[in-house]
Amino acid sequence: MKESSYVHAEGYPSGELKHGPNALVGENTPLVVLATVDRNLEDSLMRYEKTLQLLEDMKKQGARVIVLANSSDHEVAKLATDCIWIEQAGEYLLPISEVIPLQLFSYFMALEHGVDVDRPRNLSKAVIEA
Repeated sequence: MKESSYVHAEGYPSGELKHGPNALVGENTPLVVLATVDRNLEDSLMRYEKTLQLLEDMKKQGARVIVLANSSDHEVAKLATDCIWIEQAGEYLLPISEVIPLQLFSYFMALEHGVDVDRPRNLSKAVIEA
């Protein structure tokens, strides 16, 4: 997000959000949450339940929340401002499904801010051609 659209963004494990960054949460600072789950894995279900609790807390604080969630996840849909649906997949395949919409989100944010995505600024010559 930072490189492509020049919008400040920070990534946190969902459990860490309550320990400081939540002070920034509000209507003008959108929160993007990964809330996918592999229902066949106990650890994944536990993380998902904690993420649902976090979403409830953020909604109470007036957060604008964009959530990546499994298709037809009605629990998440009730707590999110907007949902980006991801097809069901195993725990180890979910990141592949999640990264594509996140990359597109960054791309369209860049376009919205008038950034030339083909000529990012401040990259070394090893990354871009003259």
